[in-house]
Amino acid sequence: FHNTGEGGLSKFHLQPGGDICWNLGTGYFGCRTKEGNFCPEKFAENAKKLQVKMIEVKLSQGAKPAHGGILPAAKLTQDIAEARGVELNEDCVSPPKHKTFKGPMSLVKLCDKLRKLSAGKPIGIKLCVGLHIELAAIVRAMKESGSGPDFITIDGGEGGTGAAPPEFSNSVGTPLVDGLALTIDLLNGAGIRNNVKVICSGKVLSGFSIVRNLSIGADMCNSARAMMFALGCIQALKCHTNRCPTGVTTQDERLMAGLVVEDKAERVFNYHQKTVNVALEILGAAGVSRKNWIDRSHIMLRTSGINSSSLKEHFVPEENGSLIEGKAKPALQAIWDKSKVLVEEDCWDDRGII
Repeated sequence: FHNTGEGGLSKFHLQPGGDICWNLGTGYFGCRTKEGNFCPEKFAENAKKLQVKMIEVKLSQGAKPAHGGILPAAKLTQDIAEARGVELNEDCVSPPKHKTFKGPMSLVKLCDKLRKLSAGKPIGIKLCVGLHIELAAIVRAMKESGSGPDFITIDGGEGGTGAAPPEFSNSVGTPLVDGLALTIDLLNGAGIRNNVKVICSGKVLSGFSIVRNLSIGADMCNSARAMMFALGCIQALKCHTNRCPTGVTTQDERLMAGLVVEDKAERVFNYHQKTVNVALEILGAAGVSRKNWIDRSHIMLRTSGINSSSLKEHFVPEENGSLIEGKAKPALQAIWDKSKVLVEEDCWDDRGII
């Protein structure tokens, strides 16, 4: 299983034949018009390919929420331009927000449209949680419409890339544990948790981090940074300069020679396999034989020099339908009740949210 990232669906993703999650960002790479708008025909053509198993609409990422990005023309090769559907010798821009929707309800409608264009494949959204009321409004739109994304990927604010502004990487966005717990609780409280899978990402580096995220309620964990480390990344923070010293994020052939694919592929495979095995060993040590049997009570946090408490005490789980019945935790119920005004289709346009 491989998430493409927002750079488009390339021949290098397709040729090995693995299962692909096609990440669709604000640049609509792989399904865009010359003007940079979403193209339904190109989307349908790529989405229906056998290797593409699901599509993920990226609203924001933990490394630089609501910031957008630029791939400098100097780093744009023929292969990248082909995958993205852009012209050579021009900076490739990912805008800060989407053009195809303007609020929670139109986001739900977009998911329905993409599902139809892809012949029924799962459609999801990815975001780093910002204002809690915005996420509540999305969940409310899903509840009221009876539709929306098949999965939600929550990216922690600790997510990173060397191409992100340090202030955004260090200080913007909700941390993964908090954002993930909020998402699970909103879905449970709205009574739709069983309809939606939840994926998480953000410094998923170890077997324990996988177990911790599963205990909060995640169905699956994505890992990007750790795989980059296994590939040879040393966090030189030169991703955007085309001078990555280990050859990972450069198109300079002299520097690329330092990345020996045959050697690095084995390292990445070994890291992935051993990390998953450690997660399974931890589950076994906890007396858990199925991942959905572990919960927040299994994970303890040190709260002071002599005190500790469980994640369940920090993030008390919501009962199914509690928000609908008005019986949720007071703070969460208040957010849910206020989110009603944000559900309308175009209500976020002037504010520039998402």
